[in-house]
Amino acid sequence: MNIPNTITFSRLLGIPFILYLLQNPTAQSRWICVAIFLICALTDWLDGYLARKLNQITDLGKFLDPLVDKLLVLAPLLSLIELKQIPAWGVFVILARELTVAGWRVNQTNISGANIWGKLKTVSQIIAISLLIAPLPQNWQTSTLIAFWVSVALTIISGAIYLFPSKSESKIL
Repeated sequence: MNIPNTITFSRLLGIPFILYLLQNPTAQSRWICVAIFLICALTDWLDGYLARKLNQITDLGKFLDPLVDKLLVLAPLLSLIELKQIPAWGVFVILARELTVAGWRVNQTNISGANIWGKLKTVSQIIAISLLIAPLPQNWQTSTLIAFWVSVALTIISGAIYLFPSKSESKIL
């Protein structure tokens, strides 16, 4: 395993801490969760940067990176359902898209990296989850829910674009 893939795999180590700390969501534990979540999210950028810079892009990395991203996103979202901060059906939409795209990728002979819509989806999810985890004042509740629904919308859009690329995008690939 190369350095970028090792960094990708290490991102999994933050998930148990996030889940544990969200079981007793004090203000302090929530800020710690935000910090852990953002550090893990930054490693997503770091592993991609290093893979390109060191010319270590691999099919394993193209498969492992989005899989770990999905786990990092879905773990706190499931805890936030349990805390009654977000509706389960919104998370189900995200989960359904992720499983559909993952299943689609398994059947592809050539695994492609994320397009701009997939990257926007990931960034919007990171922002939404960070806001939802953070112990923000009550007047932020509407903003955090808007961020969540924007991420759900981008999840749907990016999934549709991935599964049904336009003819002009097909020519580029």
